[in-house]
Amino acid sequence: MLVGLISDIHSNLEALKAVWREVKKADVIFCMGDLVGYGASPNEVVEFFREEMKKREILCVRGNHDNAVAFDMVWGFNPYAREAIRWHQRVMKRENIEFLQKLPVKERFEADGEDFLIVHGSPRAPLDEYLFPWLPDSEFREVLKYFKEKNLVVGHTHVPLLKEIEGRRIINPGGVGQPRDGDWRAAYAFIDTENDEVIFERVEYDVDTAARKIIEAGLPKFLAYRLYEGY
Repeated sequence: MLVGLISDIHSNLEALKAVWREVKKADVIFCMGDLVGYGASPNEVVEFFREEMKKREILCVRGNHDNAVAFDMVWGFNPYAREAIRWHQRVMKRENIEFLQKLPVKERFEADGEDFLIVHGSPRAPLDEYLFPWLPDSEFREVLKYFKEKNLVVGHTHVPLLKEIEGRRIINPGGVGQPRDGDWRAAYAFIDTENDEVIFERVEYDVDTAARKIIEAGLPKFLAYRLYEGY
């Protein structure tokens, strides 16, 4: 089975469409949340998911930005993120906010003898904890205590990660709509369960349009400029 991994779309419809052309070949798709936040196309991104989830198997969990928009939980966000969340709340359709409200915080999946836990942050703090690649192995060993599956699939950091430790794996495909590893291209990944392999991918997208839409929406220009830097 081929599993597609996407995360942190952040209302970037142009990046999502570019990634989807590649990831739609997967048998099942995991989305680790943050459909919205930062970008200028929240309704379009949520409606894209609502339609695609009728056609194929997609497991999608709620991210911290989804949660903030859906439940007005803006505490702890930086000023740029908070301004974008408020804008999202003003422009999003009621049915799209309700979709975010109904997203689960965790999902589990089994296939070909492999089992997966899907969360946005970590099993210790599903919405908020960052599992960065540069954390010490001791920290990842602590995380292993909070789930029983072989594979933990996360998002939130916008940085690709494959950590294999004690015969188990922690995987992050990186960010679709706002990469933060110095590469502006949209990030995604696959898990080939037959070969027990994780494959990381990047694809170029129409970043000019995505950035222009942010500026035209009156959102902070920093959110547009950072797309070019992959930060």
